[in-house]
Amino acid sequence: MKATIKFSILMIFCALLTGNIDAIAKGDTKTETVKIYGNCGMCKKNIEGALRKKDGIKQNNWNKESKMLEVTYDPSKISMTEIKQKIADAGYDSDEVRASDDAYNGLHKCCQYERPE
Repeated sequence: MKATIKFSILMIFCALLTGNIDAIAKGDTKTETVKIYGNCGMCKKNIEGALRKKDGIKQNNWNKESKMLEVTYDPSKISMTEIKQKIADAGYDSDEVRASDDAYNGLHKCCQYERPE
C-alpha cells in the first residue's frame, strides 16, 4: 500500500518536473484540423514554425500531401481564428483567413502555391 502511494507521488512529481502537466490534467485542450495551402517541406517548416512557441499552442503538424494542419491548443489562451491569422501572417492561406499579398509574395518561389479564390 505504501509503495503504491509512494509510486503515485513519484509519478506526479516527475510529470511536474518535466513540464508534462497534460499527463495529470487533460481536458483543457482542443484538437482541430484545418486546411492550410502550401507545397513543400519548406512550407511545412514555415507553417509549423508560425505556431511554435505561441502561448496556447500545444502541438501542430502540417501534412503536405493532404494540406491539413492538425493543431492542439488551449482555447482559453488562443482561438482558432487567431491561429489561422498567425499562419496567414507567414504567407499561407487557410479556409477562412487569406494571407496578405505581401506575405504571400514574400514566400520562396517553391512555396508559392496556387491560391484559392
